[in-house]
Amino acid sequence: MDEQERVAIGIIGFGRIGAEHAGWISRTSNARVAAVADPTPARRAIAEQHGLKTYDNPGGILDDDSIDAVLISTPTAMHHADASSALRAGKHVMIEKPMALDEPQARDLVELAEKQQRILSVFHNRRWDIDYLTVKRAIEAGVFGSVINIESRIGQWASCVGPAAKEWRPGWRNEASFGGGGLYDWGSHFIDQLWQMMLPAKVVRVFAQLRGNVWSRDCDDFARVCLDFDNAGGGPGAVAIVEINTTTTRPLPRWHIDGTLGSADAPHSAKFDLETWSSVSFAPADGSMPRLLARPQDAGLTETQIWERFASAARGEGEPAVSARSVLTTMKLLDAARRSGATGTAVPL
Repeated sequence: MDEQERVAIGIIGFGRIGAEHAGWISRTSNARVAAVADPTPARRAIAEQHGLKTYDNPGGILDDDSIDAVLISTPTAMHHADASSALRAGKHVMIEKPMALDEPQARDLVELAEKQQRILSVFHNRRWDIDYLTVKRAIEAGVFGSVINIESRIGQWASCVGPAAKEWRPGWRNEASFGGGGLYDWGSHFIDQLWQMMLPAKVVRVFAQLRGNVWSRDCDDFARVCLDFDNAGGGPGAVAIVEINTTTTRPLPRWHIDGTLGSADAPHSAKFDLETWSSVSFAPADGSMPRLLARPQDAGLTETQIWERFASAARGEGEPAVSARSVLTTMKLLDAARRSGATGTAVPL
């Protein structure tokens, strides 16, 4: 495809993750990064070194008729305003996760995109992580029998802030006003994975413990979310835990699953290595030899392929990899977790 025929993407917020997206987009066959909007001269300079047009505010991108779509990779608290402006400007929109601060904001964006007849998607790339798909396919194949318990965890002695871009408020992920905290960070991915993994069962109750202990007193650096599912999958209904613990020196397994036919663990990886996480060891309940669960051969989509699907949808060819409407369930569960954490009570759904 000729360079000028590719879908032109503008990136609003060129921090660490915005720059990563630029790399993924550069490897697509049907999209290209055309411009960057970022308030910091240092980040604009990085974009200019790659031959990109730059603006110091989103208005430059939104007023540029040559730009077809935008990526919103600003802090979470800015997602709703930035995405709303882009949709009203007639742009297709991809939003970094989490979609917004809460489910009402997310639903507002879905309805606005439908009204504007624009494509809206959310970058929930971990729907295709090989470890997640390994566990999900095993559950679907009946390897565990009736699922009793699922535990999905990240553990480390380090803030979720990680290797953030230093030029603009690098610690915003530890500030509640910007949408910081482990629940919004890794938690949004893990909760998104769990409710889809357990379909057709649905979450009926959420209980959460959210604490700021070491890295922040403003938002959570420890998040434990307990999910009760209905009995659509048979039995009394499964239970699940999502835990983001950045205050441990002894991390627990990435996955632990119990079922009527056996249990499984996936090892912790300090480097968040998907190959390590996907080495899921299953111990049958009948006492036979433990074995590794089979990894799916069709491992799904890469980040570049997610962008290719989005660009095709923007051209009127098919649907994006992630439907924004599907993310409303994730946002509803995050809302319930925050309410439970604030009140200390379980939240029925």
